[in-house]
Amino acid sequence: MSVRPRLWIVPVLTVLVAVAVALPAFSRAGSGPAHRAGAAAPAKAGDDARRPVARDVVLAVHGGAGTALRRETTHPRKEKAYRDGLADALKAGRRVLRGGGDSVAAVEAAVRVLEDNELFNAGRGAVFTEDAGHELDASIMRGSDLAAGAVAGVRSVRNPVSAARLVMEKTKHVMLAGEGADDFAARNGLPTVTQDYYWTQRRWDELVKAKESTKGPKAEKTTKGGKGTGAAEEEITGTVGAVAVDRDGDLAAATSTGGMTNKMAGRVGDSPVVGAGTYAKNGTVAASATGHGEVFIRGAATAALSHLIEFGGRDVASAAYEVVVGRLPRLGGTGGVIALDHEGTFAAPHSSEGMVYGYLTEDGEIVTRVFPDESSSAG
Repeated sequence: MSVRPRLWIVPVLTVLVAVAVALPAFSRAGSGPAHRAGAAAPAKAGDDARRPVARDVVLAVHGGAGTALRRETTHPRKEKAYRDGLADALKAGRRVLRGGGDSVAAVEAAVRVLEDNELFNAGRGAVFTEDAGHELDASIMRGSDLAAGAVAGVRSVRNPVSAARLVMEKTKHVMLAGEGADDFAARNGLPTVTQDYYWTQRRWDELVKAKESTKGPKAEKTTKGGKGTGAAEEEITGTVGAVAVDRDGDLAAATSTGGMTNKMAGRVGDSPVVGAGTYAKNGTVAASATGHGEVFIRGAATAALSHLIEFGGRDVASAAYEVVVGRLPRLGGTGGVIALDHEGTFAAPHSSEGMVYGYLTEDGEIVTRVFPDESSSAG
């Protein structure tokens, strides 16, 4: 029997080590007066951005961050598609919670709906790598005991978030990557697909545009700008995710993504990294992030958020704002996070121009936000 090469181990270990190294320093960063004086939010972000978006929330989802959808130029059909996509995910999670299911099952159900919607960059709508393939990442975490599972670089799993949950519940590991993760998911009965399942015209056009941007004089500028992938400017580019609290007060979070358009084959971002793209701990926060993955890894973003609450005495809204708006942009990237505590306090700050998200309240109300003027962080 042939032995598969395990070259994917190197980037995965590199990512995990980066988080371990960055976390202590990032948690301490800016604890003194100099930081507080220098961490002013962008002019467009007002004081409201530091306050909770809503209370009595039991479930929230996001559909990515990036250049904002514009109310004045977005066709009503497109607006409706985004709102319906978010609402469908919230309804799936609501069915779980109303049926007595726990927060882990609720976030998995919500993210699966987003993965099956080609509008979002996860599952069916995943972007292309530089070699015109698809490599997907996902993670899930349970706040009651800090159990977590993740998959990275999968190429044939229809719903990576479900594979991540299997890793959490059926193995002693936290992350599986590449062919090993694909094989594990198939052995455990998850639906598998061929690469053409992920193909969409929209994502193909984005790849073509990204590759064209790396040619000629623009190529040097792109490299110097730090992206280095020729990623095209898109409206909403990211990751999807969900956070929930159940009737027992247990928190959970999940995140799933197709990554970056025109990314290097084998690249792993923050979405499958516990403490960067996903984190859940009872007593502090459930958080799912979206944005420039490398920066969220270097900043150990979601773990830092939790630590500010646990060790810094912050509330969920001010902690999320400090990490996403006050700290991460200084590392060279933007994005957003949805964050929920055990009391149902919900925050959704973003340093990117836009972020699409929605939430479900305890009394069953569903709210979706897709335009900047609906979001306190975007002003």
